[in-house]
Amino acid sequence: MKSSLNAAMTPEAGELGGAVVSLQQVTKIYPDGNVQALAGVTLDLPEQAFVSVMGPSGSGKSTLLNLIGGLDLPTSGRVLFRGQSLATHQQLDKLRSQTIGFVFQTFHLLPNLTARENVQLPMFGDGRSDAQRESSAAELLALVGMADRQQHLPGQLSIGQRQRVAIARALANQPVLLLADEPTGSLDSASGTAVMDLLSRLHCELGMALVVVTHDEAVASRADRTLHMLDGRVVGDTVAS
Repeated sequence: MKSSLNAAMTPEAGELGGAVVSLQQVTKIYPDGNVQALAGVTLDLPEQAFVSVMGPSGSGKSTLLNLIGGLDLPTSGRVLFRGQSLATHQQLDKLRSQTIGFVFQTFHLLPNLTARENVQLPMFGDGRSDAQRESSAAELLALVGMADRQQHLPGQLSIGQRQRVAIARALANQPVLLLADEPTGSLDSASGTAVMDLLSRLHCELGMALVVVTHDEAVASRADRTLHMLDGRVVGDTVAS
């Protein structure tokens, strides 16, 4: 499905070919328990890449995702977003809200708001009028196959439908990078397949980079590249043939 969002969300030609995010010898140590979650990770995530991250619990997958998305900062090393260090970025909150989308296993939808109202939440404060927010939310819900569920509360939606609404919300501000942490972890196999079909299609249509953390090999196999983590290190980096 083509959308008027496509042109706005596709990176400029001059931005293609470089890294949207680079990690340089990144270490993360949590003082509580002196846990080293990441140990000297170095990698580049190209613009428009589709990367999956696999590994056992405690291997550092979610920590890696949080650092890539600027939700946390490294103990040492640098995380660069299009060449600029997140540690010294003057408007990190604004950068996250305007360029990075997040999809979580537990959806984080507000139960007393409709699907369309939930999708509008990230749009407040960006200068759009009420009508513009409503129009954008309706278009995004249509994009994820939820046009007929816009006025439903989360409790009136299936688990798979809630995840689709969460994905629409993650696209609200036209991100260049979408981060998904176990997006199929709460879903049955059929719903999980449908969500991954959707994410794969949006990655292609909208031209954004996509990083998916997963325990599921079938999910990971959708990606063009799979990182394997163990004990805070990237121990494998497989490119799909």
